[in-house]
Amino acid sequence: MEIPEQRVVEILKNNDIDIAATLPCDRIKCLLPLINKNIRTIPLTREENGVGICAGVYLGGGRPIMVIQSTGLGNMINALESLNLTYNIPLPILASWRGVYKESIETQWQFGKRLPAILNAAGIKFTAINSAGEIDTIDIAIKDAFINSLPHVILISPSIWEGSPCKAPEPQEICPRLSELKFNKEIKKPVITRYDAIKILAETAAEDIIISNLGIPSKELYDIMDRELNFYMLGSMGLASSIGLGLALVQKKHVYVIDGDGSLLMNPNALTGIGAYNPGNLTVIAMDNAAYGSTGNQETCTCTRVDLELLARSSGIDDTVKVHTETELKTALLRKVGFIHVIVKPINMKCREIPYSANEIKQRFMKAIGNCV
Repeated sequence: MEIPEQRVVEILKNNDIDIAATLPCDRIKCLLPLINKNIRTIPLTREENGVGICAGVYLGGGRPIMVIQSTGLGNMINALESLNLTYNIPLPILASWRGVYKESIETQWQFGKRLPAILNAAGIKFTAINSAGEIDTIDIAIKDAFINSLPHVILISPSIWEGSPCKAPEPQEICPRLSELKFNKEIKKPVITRYDAIKILAETAAEDIIISNLGIPSKELYDIMDRELNFYMLGSMGLASSIGLGLALVQKKHVYVIDGDGSLLMNPNALTGIGAYNPGNLTVIAMDNAAYGSTGNQETCTCTRVDLELLARSSGIDDTVKVHTETELKTALLRKVGFIHVIVKPINMKCREIPYSANEIKQRFMKAIGNCV
């Protein structure tokens, strides 16, 4: 008898999947460790963060897949709409379909039974697999995602795994270690603007990659120095650093991410992922103006309490620095520090609109780093 978990892994390998971003589900507790043994696996802390990481992997020339519980799709809808569907970025998603088949957990019922209608309404293609005899349909769905450059959700009924001889491994104990943090930094009155900081970055980046956060930061970068190695985000707030992580994991160029206090606070999981995988070719430049600059300068909690550099350190990013001047920033960029906390004035430059469509941004970016689209 063919073991269904092994057949799924064979399909992934036959489709040249090289990174699997995963979150656990009891129904796929035997599939996940098997994937981990055969394919580079990125365990996630939140599904939406995985959408950004997988987008970065694809932009960098990789072929990613997400393997999650179906409930996580509720956390991903906006990212799939504003990133994958807008930029035409493929993403096959294996989703363990809860709430429908022999489901004893009442809180799974409502979302699970409505999920096909939700995906239909969102314009997200999906395939439902209800028996082990339909497993090969996974192959068709994965190919469809990459051929048509769109997300494709594969809803897998728990019935597929019934009777499988696969056993889940025993849990590993926590790794004994010493956690120590010494942090004493001063946040001074800002003396430079974000525009000033981005200009220094653009002059320093040379042939390296720049991922720019949505809204005014992208417009400022475009105004200062438009280049094909700039990836301008037009939406998906909170995912700039996640995309940067995915890119850094699959290619050799150094990746600079222009991020902000508002977006990092919206998705601190991005910092957790960076701290866990610690790519040496990634620099997150946290432009902290203590405001949501693109929506009217509403105050963020970095204004009085939260220190983003401390947040990065506590997330496992060891190489960090806080800068206030142009000279300090240039020194940190030349050293390629992992996380640069830049204190900037809450000033937005009036810049022209970026004239490219999302798909045009993606296409020219991928060509610039040597990937076909």
